[in-house]
Amino acid sequence: MHLETEAEALIVSERDKPRSAPKSLWRRVPVCVYLLAGLGMLVSSLSSLSSVVRSTAGLTMAEGHTLMSVDYEIFGKVQGVFFRKYTQAEGKKLGLVGWVQNTDQGTVQGQIQGPTVQVQIMQEWLKTKGSPKSRIDKAKFHNEKVIPKLEHKDFQIVK
Repeated sequence: MHLETEAEALIVSERDKPRSAPKSLWRRVPVCVYLLAGLGMLVSSLSSLSSVVRSTAGLTMAEGHTLMSVDYEIFGKVQGVFFRKYTQAEGKKLGLVGWVQNTDQGTVQGQIQGPTVQVQIMQEWLKTKGSPKSRIDKAKFHNEKVIPKLEHKDFQIVK
């Protein structure tokens, strides 16, 4: 291997350089072709993604999801502190369905349905967090069962 000086390298590179370099391919093809190809890939990606991501409203166990239903009653300072509104919002955020209402005994009760993991997250939220001004003393959960399909369309506040 022999070392060239910078001057020799410059002369060699200038001599070997083609006189008229061909235009690159991207300059020959209109930009719209690239945009359409990119759009096609995006649509393909989104359509395959949409088959993975589904709303829980139509879920059944046949689709590979274990659905469960749980009734609950929450004790403490849970009325007059927007507990029902926050419960509804949290349930919807988790993709759950069901209902929530105040009772004459000063508690809040309801039912939640959806995929097991989301229901468990909601149960923890009901036990520990609630609305910002609430104070949760106790949370009771009963009638916990696996269900073949959801029995509610959305999460409602019952008056």
